[in-house]
Amino acid sequence: MTAFEAFAGTFLDACVHIALAILTVSFILIVVRTIKGPTLPDRIVALDMLVAVGIGFIAAIGVLTDYYLYLDIAITLGLVGFLATVAFARFVLNRGLAGDKTILQEVKESIERRKAGQ
Repeated sequence: MTAFEAFAGTFLDACVHIALAILTVSFILIVVRTIKGPTLPDRIVALDMLVAVGIGFIAAIGVLTDYYLYLDIAITLGLVGFLATVAFARFVLNRGLAGDKTILQEVKESIERRKAGQ
């Protein structure tokens, strides 16, 4: 192994650990947004972001362990996450079309916040 290959391996390990640290921080922030989140669409977007961060975790672990089958799992999780997001969006749309009072109230509050400049 040449000196360059040794450096490249060490550099890759450091980058993967940094990426895992950043993904951990983003995961915590997204969980806070999911819990706090004032409206249902905010929570749906946060759950979609959790799927994206999960894909990042799986990909980083795959690179760290040199077991690249994890990338296939990440791709599958991306497809399932996309379908879940579409299903949630359709659920919210149907609740809005049915005149659900909670959705209509959230829409009114959102319009008022937008007018107030929040």
